[in-house]
Amino acid sequence: MGQLLVRDIEDALVAKLKRSAASQGLSAEELHRRILREALSRSANRKPSLIEFLSSSGGEVAPWIELDLKRSRELDSREIDLS
Repeated sequence: MGQLLVRDIEDALVAKLKRSAASQGLSAEELHRRILREALSRSANRKPSLIEFLSSSGGEVAPWIELDLKRSRELDSREIDLS
């Protein structure tokens, strides 16, 4: 497998990556691979859904929001009587 060396990364960004990785029980290197894989596998024109956006990259976007995907599916599947 190939290797990638990224230089001149801001200290704050490195620290954020390490904190996020530790909170997920991953190494910073593994989280870095996952972020790159996810970013590069998406279609260039496709924007993530709200659920994908909020739950992406270790929840760093909105870590205070808890997503209950099972509950949201239950709500979506209910029939609504509009009469």
